[in-house]
Amino acid sequence: MIFKTLWQNISKTKDKKSVESVFSDKFNYKTNIHTRFIDFDMMGHVNNSVYFTYLEIARTKYWEEIIKWDWKKTGIVIAHAELDYILPIVMNDKVAIHVKTSRIGTSSFDLDYQVVKIKGAEEIICSKGKTVCIAVDYTSGKPTPIPEAEKQKMLGFEQLSS
Repeated sequence: MIFKTLWQNISKTKDKKSVESVFSDKFNYKTNIHTRFIDFDMMGHVNNSVYFTYLEIARTKYWEEIIKWDWKKTGIVIAHAELDYILPIVMNDKVAIHVKTSRIGTSSFDLDYQVVKIKGAEEIICSKGKTVCIAVDYTSGKPTPIPEAEKQKMLGFEQLSS
């Protein structure tokens, strides 16, 4: 007896590794991430949930070092976060994250990420991600326009048009 299933009729596409592992050099900011023993699961690689902590560390450094975000005036919340896992990060891998602002709206903006492991002079992509960030007024707790100073720094650093 032969069983047919739905997946047999789906056309085959390239796997994620072959499609997603092309490195983009359009990132102007990069920071190193230090892995901790607690980041690793029983399989010996960084647990999938920890990657979002790495993205948080990288975007916080980006905002502090490049954008000089004034946290006393305006906050930021993450409205959406996504990540494509391509290759695992294992113990003793040297890890870095590239961050860039890819879209700027009135009160929201997108950050793109490439998580890489460094092998000599080569960077190997482990994952690619994106977050949608919303500027928030502390008093009202509601979205507010991105402060002009921060917006101009993002536009200038990333060479985006307004």
